[in-house]
Amino acid sequence: MAIVIKSPEDIERMRVAGRLAAEVLDFITPHVKPGVSTAEIDRLCHDYMVTVQGTTPAPLNYAPPGYRPYPKSICTSVNHQVCHGIPGDKVLKNGDVVNIDVTVIKDGYHGDTSRMFYVGEPSIAARRLCDVTHECMWLGIAEVRPGAFLGNIGAAIQAHAEKHGFSVVREFCGHGIGRKFHEEPQVLHYGRAGTLDQLVAGMTFTVEPMINAGRREIKELSDGWTIVTKDHSLSAQWEHTVLVTADGYEILTTSPGMPEPPAIASGARSGAFLAPA
Repeated sequence: MAIVIKSPEDIERMRVAGRLAAEVLDFITPHVKPGVSTAEIDRLCHDYMVTVQGTTPAPLNYAPPGYRPYPKSICTSVNHQVCHGIPGDKVLKNGDVVNIDVTVIKDGYHGDTSRMFYVGEPSIAARRLCDVTHECMWLGIAEVRPGAFLGNIGAAIQAHAEKHGFSVVREFCGHGIGRKFHEEPQVLHYGRAGTLDQLVAGMTFTVEPMINAGRREIKELSDGWTIVTKDHSLSAQWEHTVLVTADGYEILTTSPGMPEPPAIASGARSGAFLAPA
């Protein structure tokens, strides 16, 4: 499957979808607290997407080859859950960390983003993992510019994670996105600089590293979706949808409540989040 280069019209519609996805995370932020179930978080997000935004939750009934239909509107991955956690009866407690992953469809285009949330007061170790993972995402994004290589993104992420004693999940990666939920290219979060596809203006894809506090090995639970760490160590993930521009990048999943880039990602700034050439 070829990489789809987006037209100016495509890009404008993806800006809208990306902003709406990020605004779901803004909306749900005050509701992520001890005593709330992940099913309630899903219900609140679903109602906000459908009733307030007029968007469609892309995960609901999504069924790629070999998978049963996903039964909820968002993913909630708590503590040692790496990704694709299905919301349910799990009640959040003080000290938990949870990734909330939102993808909306607006006018046929997808916006995809996720953030880590602290439930009450996290441990020092959990906070450090979430902070380093946030830095990993931004350091990967800072590599995006025309003429660079996809491998540069993964190399930057892997180097930073491993420098802090963490490991990178390799079985899941970022992906192209647009009219389809998942397109080419695959965006690995490990690897070597100067390898894989060369970046071209108009490409759109996600950068969404999954970083484990322990070993990188994972397993799938019996629900057919939820991925957890084999050693039961904590895992964290952050995600933005990125556009390759003529001279750098633009983050498409921006919103008023999104966390600012960390200081270590010195090439990033607020506003359009454009990288220097």
